[in-house]
Amino acid sequence: MMTTNILLAALTSRTLLGDGAMGTQLQLAGLEPGGCGEAWNVDEPEKILAVQRAYVEAGSDCLITNTFGGSRIMLERHDESDRTREINRAGVEIARSAFGQRPGFVLGGIGPFGGLLEPYGDIPASRVAEAFAEQADALVSAGVDAIIIETQTSLEELQLGLGAARAAGAGCIIGSMAFDTLRDGSGVRTMMGTSPEQAAEFMVANGADIVALNCGTGIDMVTAADVVRLYRSACDLPIMAKPNAGQPVLENMQVVYKQSPSEMAMGLEAVISAGASIVGGCCGSTPAHIRKFRTILDRNHAQKGKGT
Repeated sequence: MMTTNILLAALTSRTLLGDGAMGTQLQLAGLEPGGCGEAWNVDEPEKILAVQRAYVEAGSDCLITNTFGGSRIMLERHDESDRTREINRAGVEIARSAFGQRPGFVLGGIGPFGGLLEPYGDIPASRVAEAFAEQADALVSAGVDAIIIETQTSLEELQLGLGAARAAGAGCIIGSMAFDTLRDGSGVRTMMGTSPEQAAEFMVANGADIVALNCGTGIDMVTAADVVRLYRSACDLPIMAKPNAGQPVLENMQVVYKQSPSEMAMGLEAVISAGASIVGGCCGSTPAHIRKFRTILDRNHAQKGKGT
């Protein structure tokens, strides 16, 4: 509780800086397409540490553990389910180690289970609840400062994740939705049709301490600022925003995000002004993007200290 209280208290006095993308960084480090990056927490820990240490050196205050696909259901697809607790525990230990002697907050990441719940799909809610409960317990037991249920599109799945985090005793719980821009440009919705306002109200009702957004089609800094404003209109909780580095393009059959650190950072002020207390990056963002964010946040803090 002590570290969590410090995390929430920090949000009342300053904007915290999160990290950037993990998946693309692991691919650059040699992870094969479709490979199990979470297994690297145990098998290639030095490579995970190098990525997260780069984000810390760039200025991140918060690191999300490399456990996005760390639920038993996801790990079964890679024949890694027998190491579920070990993989999640190692993810927390690596993130904590990345901070070294610096202060920082470790957020235990729980991503989607990778399917559809009944009746839309063939996975019963009870199985997902059990998998999330196991992962949340492993992360909390390893000493995370918060649990983040991330990249969610279904309120039903989000509810299972929030409940699992609460049951595991997480002192701070973050719910993070993935939105897509509508074709007519009239706003954003999740894949399951949920609006930002509905998502915020749902997260408040289900015990989230922080509401967040990350990823999604068309979710860049400009769109993220719009979502943050809608979140703020619907709730008073702290808000976290981790948009993508611009719009993706297809090059040589690869999805590429080409927005430079300076280009992405141009939208940072708008996201903060809209109400975000934690900012970072998702797909396509790198330590260079986070370093640019750090420069702007430090400048703003210095200006506030001078009363300007």
